[in-house]
Amino acid sequence: MDTNLLFAAILGYALGSIPFGLLLTRMAGLGDIREVGSGNIGATNVLRTGNKAVAAATLVADAGKAAIAVLIARYFWGESAALIAGFAAFIGHLFPLWLRFRGGKGVATMIGALLALSWLVGLIFCAVWAFVAFTRRYSSLAALTAAATSPIFAFQISGMELAATAAALALLLFYRHHENISRLLRGEEPKIGADK
Repeated sequence: MDTNLLFAAILGYALGSIPFGLLLTRMAGLGDIREVGSGNIGATNVLRTGNKAVAAATLVADAGKAAIAVLIARYFWGESAALIAGFAAFIGHLFPLWLRFRGGKGVATMIGALLALSWLVGLIFCAVWAFVAFTRRYSSLAALTAAATSPIFAFQISGMELAATAAALALLLFYRHHENISRLLRGEEPKIGADK
């Protein structure tokens, strides 16, 4: 394996594994986010604390860590390294070493990676998410739909390499949302704005 690609993978994983949801909620005096709601460290669960500012900060930070990994890797080692750094940041968020590999579900981190790899693909992901979330009011369904369609848009806009990366991210995101998928199929998934 190319040493530069290895460096990109290590950089991506290290940045991606920073558990901003856990850190920010503790700094805000909200306790351990893993003991709230779903126990997830992502922005959606942080929002269940009632603190919208911390939830928004978590969203931005989780997206930002992937984007930064991509941009640094691209600057030093090129586009292939950027793709690997983005994927590794996503893996780091989902399976952080520091939290015994129990991380978030990856929506914000996928957005950040896609925005940095191809801003147009990232914006389309956000647009699909917003449309489904607004019309159907399921955050998980919105994320799943945006993830599932992202390889198509990535292929059309950027080509096979980004499409393959987006497909890999989407598969992992589906895996981390398996409980949400089961609830959606049973009609038990809570809607956006509903009491948890």
